[in-house]
Amino acid sequence: VLGRELTARIANFREVVWESLSINFVMVFSPNTFAGAPHAHLATLTMPGDTDAAADSRILAAVSNSFPGVTSVRVKDAIDTVNAIVADLALAVRVAASLALVTSMLVLGGALAAGHRQRRQDAVVLKALGATRKRLLAAFALEYGLLGAATALFAVLAGTVAAWYVVNQIMGFEFVILPQVAVSAVLIALTVTIGFGLAGTWRILSVKAAPYLRNM
Repeated sequence: VLGRELTARIANFREVVWESLSINFVMVFSPNTFAGAPHAHLATLTMPGDTDAAADSRILAAVSNSFPGVTSVRVKDAIDTVNAIVADLALAVRVAASLALVTSMLVLGGALAAGHRQRRQDAVVLKALGATRKRLLAAFALEYGLLGAATALFAVLAGTVAAWYVVNQIMGFEFVILPQVAVSAVLIALTVTIGFGLAGTWRILSVKAAPYLRNM
């Protein structure tokens, strides 16, 4: 410190909560350690939540007039700037997640379309063997439900692990799982998969079996 090497004994440890935006320092020494060294005083002033910007400006002006050597910084402006940046980042994350969701839906739709011909042949054979439309509809719904459930569970597990790593390991925050969000994602995936799947195979259930059997 100021060209001098200081030897100190660690008396205790403490946890610094930087999110509180209070005055925090990594290391705290006894005042006698730096007695006589040039220093400056630092203080914070907390205003009620309903205080407007005009009141803050009057307080800053009064402090500057009474103590010309004091530098006043309005922390709320810095917090608003940080909040705006975080909001933009959150919007970018939501847009990227939406694009990933749309892409996954297109991939899933392509997979369903690729098996459309095979499902049509299976439906024709099963109808020829006596399967009713209700039974075929239940079979297709079960197939699409299993496909949607597997996709949703994998997405929830992978997303949870990725979110935990980013929030806990990179950002250093406590990771909290929201079960209602995960359950909603699974239900939405099941609904979309079964709905689109049955919509694509509805025509299969109404076709006549004889023309397809002659061409098989």
